[in-house]
Amino acid sequence: MDWDCFLVEEEEDKLRDECGVAGVFLNTKKDTEKKNAKNHEEKNAYSSSDFNAATQVYYALYALQHRGQDSAGIAVSDGVNVQLHKAMGTVAEAFKKDDLLNLTGYIACGHVRYATAGSQSLENAQPILAQTKLGSIAVAHNGQLINYEQLREMLEENGCTFAGTSDTEVIVKLMAKSYKKGLERALTDTIQMIKGSFALVVATEKYLIGARDPNGIRPLCLGRVENGWILASETCAIDAVNGTYVRDVQPGEIVIINEDGVMSFEFGEHTSKRTCVFEYVYFARPDSQIDGIAVTMAREKMGECLARESAVPADVVIGVPDSGLGAAQGYSKAAGIPYASGIIKNKYIGRTFIAPTQKERENMVFVKLNAVRAVVEGKRVVVIDDSIVRGTTSRRLVQILRRAGAREVHFRISSPPVKFPCYFGINTPTRGELISSNHNEEEICKEIGADSLAFISAEGMLEACRACNPHSYGFCKGCFTGEYPMSVPGEINFKKTN
Repeated sequence: MDWDCFLVEEEEDKLRDECGVAGVFLNTKKDTEKKNAKNHEEKNAYSSSDFNAATQVYYALYALQHRGQDSAGIAVSDGVNVQLHKAMGTVAEAFKKDDLLNLTGYIACGHVRYATAGSQSLENAQPILAQTKLGSIAVAHNGQLINYEQLREMLEENGCTFAGTSDTEVIVKLMAKSYKKGLERALTDTIQMIKGSFALVVATEKYLIGARDPNGIRPLCLGRVENGWILASETCAIDAVNGTYVRDVQPGEIVIINEDGVMSFEFGEHTSKRTCVFEYVYFARPDSQIDGIAVTMAREKMGECLARESAVPADVVIGVPDSGLGAAQGYSKAAGIPYASGIIKNKYIGRTFIAPTQKERENMVFVKLNAVRAVVEGKRVVVIDDSIVRGTTSRRLVQILRRAGAREVHFRISSPPVKFPCYFGINTPTRGELISSNHNEEEICKEIGADSLAFISAEGMLEACRACNPHSYGFCKGCFTGEYPMSVPGEINFKKTN
């Protein structure tokens, strides 16, 4: 009998962010090179000047691997030509040693992709490179355009052809179309036409560019590396190349980096910041900081708020690895209930696993997660997770804990019920697939088999974020409330995504 191999996500019943982006610019001026050579012996053994731009982006993408595992790519410029290598799979799968050795240059941009409804194909892998009469443009994009279909149709009517089904290709075509007007004009013309969420990193022969949508829905930050600059989706990528975080790129800001430094200008009208709150709940790595909020602290504060809102008598608090751990520690602290590592995650399951039937694919959680009997047996257990999407993982977690001897299982969720789709770069199931869209809390509790269930309130979640930075403001919470930063044309079925 032939066994088919299916793609199995590490967290099948989770929302998925689409992408991570990174870019590096290394200064090549002679006086800077001499200064670096003179001081080289005083630098750390792990010094960023030991790597060219592509190698640094490679390590940055490794740090952003959690944001996408379907494909990876790097484009690099030596000042004259732009080269590109991209392939399917993780960063380690997409790049071999010779691939990096061939990517020589001082400007690079890179991308890791998680495909949503769009096809998982090399044509849709990023960066996407366009060759024009006036030069090359490589674009890496995290986000989603809500006017993709209209823009693509307009471009096709004007003679443009497309290799794939990515909305990033629309951005590249628009920039190439306006490139004869100059780089700044091409950027502003393009950005004023596209609607939705975007964090862009663009490489040309001479420049590295970063841009963030007017609402700042998707994150992008700026850092220093030895002899240059770095742009990345998260600060953990800056840390990975021994860089220093400088600041976040602001909503509606374009930064252009060349050998003279960093230039910045704003485009369009001022709008309110609406950072995706799910970055703090689940997407971002806990060692990252986004828009002035430390992710790990936000998750702990969410756990504390959850304990204040829905405390329950219990003997132990455990978290679901990995993003539920911070909230579990916060809940334990606020509730005065001991915290323990009660669920272990199998970290050695690859991207594919033999699972020939739907039932066996659903039962993958039994392979991925297991309860520590010594921690939960005979006890009243509070288990903290970051979200419930379809409910399948939660139901199996309850089964795992009861099988290990838990006397009671009380589920607590550090985000509000996910009731609405996301149109801005998160792979959200349709409303019909979202369990909270069709069932109340009591019904969901019964469905997953828990003794009790409670979600944090939307107000409590935002309070937790603001407690980490009193100056923070504005979050996109459309998947919880149905209120979006901009109008969306009904419940769109995105078949063409980045």
